[in-house]
Amino acid sequence: RLALEDTQHALRLDNSFVKCHMRAAKCFIALGDVPSARHSLERVLDLEPRNKVAKVDHETVTEIERLQALATECYSKGDFRTAEYHYKKALEQAPACLKFKLLQAESMARAGRLSDAQSIATEVLMKDGLNADANYVRALCIYYSDDIEKATRLLTQILRSDPDHSKCKVVLRLARQLGQRKEEGNAAFKGGRYDDAEALYTAALAVDPCNVVTNAKLYCNRAAVLMKKREFTRAIADCTKASELDANYLKAYQRRARCYTENNQHEEAVRDYEKVFSLEKTRENKGNLSEAKRQLKISQRKDYYKVLNVSRSAGDDEIKKAYKKAALRHHPDRHSNDTPEEKAEAERMFKEVGEAYSVLSDARKRQRYDSGQDLEEVMGPGDVDPTTLFQAFFGGGGGGMGGMGGMGGGRRSHGGGLHNFGPQGGDDFGFFSFG
Repeated sequence: RLALEDTQHALRLDNSFVKCHMRAAKCFIALGDVPSARHSLERVLDLEPRNKVAKVDHETVTEIERLQALATECYSKGDFRTAEYHYKKALEQAPACLKFKLLQAESMARAGRLSDAQSIATEVLMKDGLNADANYVRALCIYYSDDIEKATRLLTQILRSDPDHSKCKVVLRLARQLGQRKEEGNAAFKGGRYDDAEALYTAALAVDPCNVVTNAKLYCNRAAVLMKKREFTRAIADCTKASELDANYLKAYQRRARCYTENNQHEEAVRDYEKVFSLEKTRENKGNLSEAKRQLKISQRKDYYKVLNVSRSAGDDEIKKAYKKAALRHHPDRHSNDTPEEKAEAERMFKEVGEAYSVLSDARKRQRYDSGQDLEEVMGPGDVDPTTLFQAFFGGGGGGMGGMGGMGGGRRSHGGGLHNFGPQGGDDFGFFSFG
């Protein structure tokens, strides 16, 4: 700018000084002042129509104009990365253009490169602390970092000194709407008004799709609401959206892992707990991963409760009645006239029913089975002979279905099972804390 002032002073003394016009044009090009640069170059060409340097510089001005138009178009379409690229190329031709520099920073901020955008804004503010556009970029970075309250204060301050700053007005309106919806959603959740909380978080998500960090937290908060409503599949979808917006969002993976466990999707739960542990290697996260692996192992075993069609809290009498019914239904003698395939299936089920009864009717074996031990460890050496077990149960001496003795034995309640789905137990407010 000092060089430009010198050239303009010289031109006031001699407006036909070609070299001075050329120097002025180069200053205008460096500053990104396209109209003034073109005016100076046209004056040079009027004085020296064959001036090759002026013609080259004229092409540079045209290129800057083209890049600026492309950047503006991309920005208006929401293609902020490409807009930032065009501003970067324009700055190679006009390195002292403060306007291009701050538009590049704004494009960076909107594309998620908050640290880079903040650096440019800070560099400008060190030279001009009252620069409204630089302060706007700084406020935008703060807003996109989910510090909505601080961003609102800064935007309000900018508008006091520059009431016509249109971009500030737009972002301030969004910040106020987003902050209000989010806080109302949090209050509804804490008050147990889950339907209201879901609606408020949904409304907040519609405010500004560009605010990636805040929206990731809103999706995660809405997932917490859906978990309270026991809509785990929908909660999983929201956690997935949160993790897509922020690949290192720990809480999103933690909540999704818990939802997968509740949905008996144990392989997926293990994957998420592995991600959680990779992000934060704490004793608690290691324990959750170990428990998820144990639950996966249990889910891959035979479910003896399902085989006998009883609940995990079934007592002795209920288990005996279930065994009697299933053993009689699948006994090979009852299927002697079936096809070979049907006979094989009946024999398999008869054996499986015997295995289930031999484990669930023995208190020690049942406790070990419920704790997740391997079936081989629970059963002990050797296979269960279903025929021998059947004979012992019904009191028969032969291999057929004669004799149905002994249904004695008092009822014993048994409270084992997998109700807690891991070490986190019931929902606590800490787990559902907000971002």
